[in-house]
Amino acid sequence: MRRTVRTLADGREITYFDDTPDAPAREAVDTRDLPESATASQVRRDPLTGEWVALAAHRQTRTYKPPAGLCPLCPSTPGKPTEVPEPAYDVVVFENRFPSFSQHATGEVRPGLVPVGPGIGKCEVMCFTDQHTTSFGELPPSRVRTVVDAWADRTEVLGALPGVEQVFPFENRGDEIGVTLSHPHGQIYGYPFVTPRTALMLAEAGRYLAERGRPVMGDVLELERSAGTRVLFESEHWTAFVPSAARWPVEVHVVPNRQVPDLPALSTAERDDFAELYLMVLGRLDGLYDRQLPYIAAWHQAPVRTGRDLAWLHLEVFSILRTADKLKYLAGSESGMAVWVNDVTPEDLAARLRAAPARYGR
Repeated sequence: MRRTVRTLADGREITYFDDTPDAPAREAVDTRDLPESATASQVRRDPLTGEWVALAAHRQTRTYKPPAGLCPLCPSTPGKPTEVPEPAYDVVVFENRFPSFSQHATGEVRPGLVPVGPGIGKCEVMCFTDQHTTSFGELPPSRVRTVVDAWADRTEVLGALPGVEQVFPFENRGDEIGVTLSHPHGQIYGYPFVTPRTALMLAEAGRYLAERGRPVMGDVLELERSAGTRVLFESEHWTAFVPSAARWPVEVHVVPNRQVPDLPALSTAERDDFAELYLMVLGRLDGLYDRQLPYIAAWHQAPVRTGRDLAWLHLEVFSILRTADKLKYLAGSESGMAVWVNDVTPEDLAARLRAAPARYGR
């Protein structure tokens, strides 16, 4: 894989990850006349929960569902410059033009009952392919492997930035999820704090380790692999299963069989193996209702500076589609009290996914 770093017209960084052997040198210039990127984001701490909330009002003006011919994530063509100056690419990552967090965020730091500060961090967009009408599940394993390397690269780069405490790669897909750009892409957030979900998991992992002397995810893997009723796929290095206490009507966890804190810690063999197994998972997810499943794919990895001995890297893929034509809406219990009620049993979902056709032939 070849890595090339360039700069867009407004100073944002763009990085090309090329796996095509004869890919040209990435020398195209961004010819757009762009205004300076807005970075007026702010964070405030809720005194009742201790959680940080990001305020980014400038994102109200971000691009919203453009026609395919004006997609900002497609390669540039004569007379139609986009966020990617090149006429073709393999995988590309660039700074979000409408970031929730930025290294350039400024503002007053105010302590007190509700602490306030600038939204220091970074937000990036990752395009998995230059093909507008395809999806992640249709990529070849070699391209998924490149994406894994790019995720690991960005985890290291963002984690080294001032103020970044946690790096979160994720993909949103589907209108039902709220995606505003249909081109196959994901995002990477560099947060200026440890997220509430991660803090909760680390606290539980620490409690479990202190009581039993073993990592909780290790025992979960042993339970799932021995029971088998919720397992979708097993390989030498990974296990994909429906968690026993799944919150969502469709939910799959893809977990490495050894404890690693984050994506950069994966071995070459583990990265190769993931590329094959994850495509099998996505094929079954899209085969479940014989349509592209709207989903969120979220990497849970260790924060930059805390809990690295407790964290166990894993990917959570979930969907709000509870039947072929019905959505799960977060009702009062989930939204108001964070108490989940799932209409689908994990065992039934796992059986249906195992029986589902592999939509992409895997």
